[in-house]
Amino acid sequence: MTETYDAVIAGAGPAGGQCARDLAARGYDVVVLETESEDVFPKTSNKSTAGTFPSTMASFGIPDEVVMNFTDSVVIESPNDHYRTDQPGAVLEFADYKKWLVAESEVDGAEYRFDARATRPIVEDGDVVGVTYNGSEEVRAEVVVDATGPGAPLAKALDVTDLQRDRQAIGIEYELEGIEIDHPDFADLTGAMMLRLDHDLAPGGYSWIFHTGGSEAKVGLCYIQNDRYREQSREGFVIDDYLEYWLDRDPRFAEADRLEGKQHRGSAHIQPPGKMTTDSFIAIGDTVPTVDPLWGEGIDKCMRSGRAAAITIDRCLSRATPDTSASETAIYNQLWRDTVAPKVRARLLMTELLYLAGNDRYDRLMADLRRLDSETLAAANSANLRGILSLLHVDDADLLRRFARERIAEHSEALPDAADLPAPVARVVGRLSSLR
Repeated sequence: MTETYDAVIAGAGPAGGQCARDLAARGYDVVVLETESEDVFPKTSNKSTAGTFPSTMASFGIPDEVVMNFTDSVVIESPNDHYRTDQPGAVLEFADYKKWLVAESEVDGAEYRFDARATRPIVEDGDVVGVTYNGSEEVRAEVVVDATGPGAPLAKALDVTDLQRDRQAIGIEYELEGIEIDHPDFADLTGAMMLRLDHDLAPGGYSWIFHTGGSEAKVGLCYIQNDRYREQSREGFVIDDYLEYWLDRDPRFAEADRLEGKQHRGSAHIQPPGKMTTDSFIAIGDTVPTVDPLWGEGIDKCMRSGRAAAITIDRCLSRATPDTSASETAIYNQLWRDTVAPKVRARLLMTELLYLAGNDRYDRLMADLRRLDSETLAAANSANLRGILSLLHVDDADLLRRFARERIAEHSEALPDAADLPAPVARVVGRLSSLR
């Protein structure tokens, strides 16, 4: 007899694990299908730099035991300058963090099936009723959740996702020891998370050094495979070549060695979400996608995504007559926009403008960041129009004109709807449209 649960979740990452944790805590029968074997989990899915902030740690009760290093500042580097701001954070040991999520949800009754690769949804009479995994095995549930990331086998089969290749960001990271964390030619990165804007190292993206203690750090880079990358890229280079290129040239790594078995790579999509739900089905985490487009932060966004899905499922199933119709699961869409990524479209536009700028503009940006007060910088980071304008100069006009032309001519479908934005931003979008 095929087993039936309240919810079946495909994927035991930050989104799937948190969704299972919240549902199990509410007393629901939950099963999670995870592709990897239990004895190696998460060997191949250990893909996150895992930098996060106190708000995430507190909101989700993440314990200190899964933290590699607590940091106290964020440094942004350009090719010839840097900016530092006081910002407490934590660099997680991602594998330990994922195991903790599994254990936490198991305590409340969630079931995990490892070596269980979700292959397709089970659809009967137009309704999603379960998941087929490992080719022929089945599990049924009132609600199915796809938390598998960009692979998205369930969401794709249901036409609930449209991940675009030219919006795919790919990344690679090594864990190194023997780094000169406080090199005289660079900012002191002791207890810091550093992000570097430099097209020479990461065309159309950024690189990073996250200090994990002593002379060790997570070091990597990522970029979006779009026109900006193609303009700035080196012929014949793949992402591994860019990281080796940086390691060979940056004096901070002159005596550094790679830690054995500590190489991570992964991908996510930097684009606005489209359809995320249908009857008895919700797509969460990087299946949507969910990663912050500007700085790549994913743990907080994915966990919030999983929590929003759990809230939606609870609402659907806690009624006297459970209702998992598309109109009810669509509540997740509003929760996602309100609590997971409330300004995602504006931040997407900021991301495209940032990566359109050249290295010389990045150097100037560091000076801009230093001259502005913390309130204005916070406004800019949250996609507030006045905050963004404070970072612009008269001689950025050519950059802005090019940006406007590209948005209208090539990606006009991604421009925000005026109704989704504050009135001042809506006026700017209208102005861009008039440039046709």
